[in-house]
Amino acid sequence: MSATTPAEPLATRPYKIPESVLVVIHTPDLQVLMLERADRPGFWQCVTGSKDALDEPIAETARREVQEETGIEASQGLLRDWGLANEYEIYPVWRHRYAPGVTRNTEHVFGLTVPAGTAVRLEPREHLQYRWLPLREAADLCFSPSNAEAVLQLPNFVRMPA
Repeated sequence: MSATTPAEPLATRPYKIPESVLVVIHTPDLQVLMLERADRPGFWQCVTGSKDALDEPIAETARREVQEETGIEASQGLLRDWGLANEYEIYPVWRHRYAPGVTRNTEHVFGLTVPAGTAVRLEPREHLQYRWLPLREAADLCFSPSNAEAVLQLPNFVRMPA
C-alpha cells in the first residue's frame, strides 16, 4: 500500500511496485486471520501489500503491512520469512495501479504467530471485517489461489513448542 489516499487523483499517485508480501497471521493452534477487502466486498485474504520503495527490505514491508492493515505489531508474535515467492499475473481490475505494461507481481510469503485473542484494528479504507478461522475454512475463503495455497502450507512452517 502506498501512503496515498483514495481521494488523491490517479494522475498524482505513484505506481505500485510489483513486489509484495503475503502474511499469514495465525495463532499457535492454527486459527488464521482473514480480512474482507473494502474495494471488493466478498473477497477475503490474508495481509497483503507492496513495497513502498525499491530499497525497502521485504521483511520491513511485511511488518509495515501487518501494522497498517491490522494494528498488530509484528514484535507481538513471531514473523518468519517462509522463503517462498509466488509470481503471478496481476488481476486486470488492479493493473491501473502499476506502471503501463506491468502485468506480473512477485509475492513473498511470511507467517506471523500471535497469541489467541490478539486484538485486531482494521484500516477501514482497506478491509470491512475480519474473521479468525480454522486452516481449511480460511483457505476455502481466499479469493486468490496463491493466498489459499499459503494458508494450506502453514503447518509446514509453524514452529511447534519443544
